[in-house]
Amino acid sequence: MLCRTANELYWMARHIERAENTARLLDVTYRMSLLPYDAIEPGLAWAEPWAVPLITSGLATSFYERFGQLSAENVLRFMVLDAENASSIYCCLRGARESARSVRGAITSEMYEDLNSAWLDMRRQDYDRIQLAGVSEFLEWVKMRSHLFRGVTFGTMLRDEAYHFIRLGTHVERADNTARILDVKYHTLLPSAADVGGAVDYYQWSALLRSVSGFESYRKIYSDVITPRRVAELLVLREDMPRSLHACLNLIHDTLEVLCDAGSREVERQAGELHARLHYGKTDDIIKLGLHEYLMEFLDRISALGDEINTHFLVPNY
Repeated sequence: MLCRTANELYWMARHIERAENTARLLDVTYRMSLLPYDAIEPGLAWAEPWAVPLITSGLATSFYERFGQLSAENVLRFMVLDAENASSIYCCLRGARESARSVRGAITSEMYEDLNSAWLDMRRQDYDRIQLAGVSEFLEWVKMRSHLFRGVTFGTMLRDEAYHFIRLGTHVERADNTARILDVKYHTLLPSAADVGGAVDYYQWSALLRSVSGFESYRKIYSDVITPRRVAELLVLREDMPRSLHACLNLIHDTLEVLCDAGSREVERQAGELHARLHYGKTDDIIKLGLHEYLMEFLDRISALGDEINTHFLVPNY
């Protein structure tokens, strides 16, 4: 397969997954913002719910350069509709559709029609329309379009190299997002230890689980109160949780075993090493090291793996 084709397929999948992840995070933030919330200590404006999606996405600096003031409307405009923010839902759907258009011969007609329809619907959206229909309803629409695309891909596409690059892009993006969400909750949403174990703490951890569709799974597995330790175990080490780091690395590792050859063994080695750390890891060791330190190391490693994938398979960056 041409590296340009692989590049478009890989980033098409990453853009769709990023749009869904952004919608999930904004939906949870919106629901949390409807509850009374005060910064626990003076000067901690970054602890407000609407700062969370900016911090998670690494876009806080760009946001304040553009808008200056933190508000629900400004964050929604920036994260949903801003054509200059490459990580906005608008830009993600546009990028996915453009990638699909450039490689129509490598995907099925149903996949292209689904992405094209999603982009045309997104292009008609504006802030007033979203408010009128309901913020949560719009964000649910974004999530359902991502689900529909994955379902169409799984149900119609030949299991060839094109399919594997789509699968790879999806799970690299998903692993990165899960780690970011977990780290931001652990360090940002509780600026004071006074709330640990309280009602605010419980609601925030349950909101995090809902943002990765893990609330029902947590209840089914643990049947107990939500604790940070068990949330970390669920979202890091459990391979039966679809959005956990372990589950994502299972799929990344398996996919790279199919795609790699003698000239790309370094990619396979890095994926295998990261996968082994999760496959044989223990919750006690993670807590002992520190969840933040563990997640920062994971993000560095998944970023390095992404760079290796780009070097060996995709369009080179000169």
